[in-house]
Amino acid sequence: MKNHFKPVDVYLQPGDYFVGDARHRISTLLGSCVSMTLWHPDRKIGAISHFLLSSRNQNSAASGLDARYGQEAMSLMLQELKLMGVNPTECEGKIFGGGDMFPDQARPGMTSVGQKNGESARSLLLSEGIQVVSESLFGVGHRQIIFDVISGDVWARQIKPFVPPFTRH
Repeated sequence: MKNHFKPVDVYLQPGDYFVGDARHRISTLLGSCVSMTLWHPDRKIGAISHFLLSSRNQNSAASGLDARYGQEAMSLMLQELKLMGVNPTECEGKIFGGGDMFPDQARPGMTSVGQKNGESARSLLLSEGIQVVSESLFGVGHRQIIFDVISGDVWARQIKPFVPPFTRH
């Protein structure tokens, strides 16, 4: 089947999520943040998040769901998928990001934000009965990702931090 339309490109900012059909191609840039993608292979409908933290501080007085937090981003995506008639358990899940942006500042025994985010994403998908078919998590540096909803493909490129050469003064 050949595509006869130009995809609608969407750039996902940190703390956003998006749900769309086969016309959409979504990209984002991840450091310690994580993206979860959900894709229904028959309906060609997908959802993607870009969350900063796995969960909200329990002392927060804010109301309403906020996609900056993994648990809440998942709830928002599931709500929209269900409104579109998609059963989330029929979706394929993929996870990206969780990079260590400051490896030289790591403390022994401490779990990094990226590590917590990636582990949270795995747990969230599994708790919803969504099979994780692929992931590109952790390591050093950031990732660029592109999610093509028509095919369910996600392209990921990890970029290591630039370390400038020594300069003579």
